[in-house]
Amino acid sequence: MSTSKTVLITGATAGIGRTTALHLAQLGHHVIASGRKPTELARLAAEARGLAGKLDVIPLDATQPDSIAAAVEAVARLTGERGLDALINNAGFGVLGPTSEISDAELRRQYETNVFGLMSVTRAFLPAMRARRAGRIINVSSVGGRITLPYFGVYNSTKYAVESLSDALRYELRPFGIDVALIEPGVIRTSFEATAAAGIDGFAATPYGRALTHYEKMSKAADRFAANPIVVARAIARAVQARRPAARYVTPRLNSVAVWLSAILPTRAWDWAMRRVGYLTPAGLELSAVPVVPAAPTEPRAASPSAGARAAS
Repeated sequence: MSTSKTVLITGATAGIGRTTALHLAQLGHHVIASGRKPTELARLAAEARGLAGKLDVIPLDATQPDSIAAAVEAVARLTGERGLDALINNAGFGVLGPTSEISDAELRRQYETNVFGLMSVTRAFLPAMRARRAGRIINVSSVGGRITLPYFGVYNSTKYAVESLSDALRYELRPFGIDVALIEPGVIRTSFEATAAAGIDGFAATPYGRALTHYEKMSKAADRFAANPIVVARAIARAVQARRPAARYVTPRLNSVAVWLSAILPTRAWDWAMRRVGYLTPAGLELSAVPVVPAAPTEPRAASPSAGARAAS
């Protein structure tokens, strides 16, 4: 019996998605790689020639209903009655910045892709999986879906949402023979960090400007220790190929230590560490940018008559 799977992956034009598409094709699977950039999809298809499996490319913007509907039709043409064995929801991005300073428009933009887009694509391909009583949904979350980092509050919150949605889907879809797994990468060597920090100068005039300057330098230094995206691709491949996938795959596995520490340390201790990671101290912040309004003097409270009467007695 063939062990080859038919897999659709979103956000396959760069980073983790691109590496995963090529890795799965190399393992002999039929990969349908999707993304918003036709030029990059064409390059991906050319790079996949000669691999053990098959790689097709289709356009897909997870935030556009018409694009999702067209992708469903394209997948049906490519797979026939068999349909998908696995859907890998990988499309997503993050923007770094103080949570209170990120605009409503930017917050919505991240949720549109990372949460609503993921669910829209999932709902589009679920009916065929339910009808077959078989399928697999693999959602690429983040260690930041279980640990909140300074300045990544908005992005982390989208991944917390993905974690919760995936847990619920895992309960609800199992009776139909559909498994749901989460991939939780740590710091990976992709363009994610550069994209996330692209607008950091826009916060220079806020009280966090000085702290963000230091944080950006530290982040760039930490990037030297980032893992190759192939470690995530291998974790996704395990989730695709396992008879019964695990609920979560933390990758690289060393990141499990951070998740463990965040769970066992007292909240005060963890908060102390996070504030120092983000330079969130009086010395690290530009506190002078926030004027101090003196508290109104309080008038002495007059003694009540009843109190005086009690004292006289």
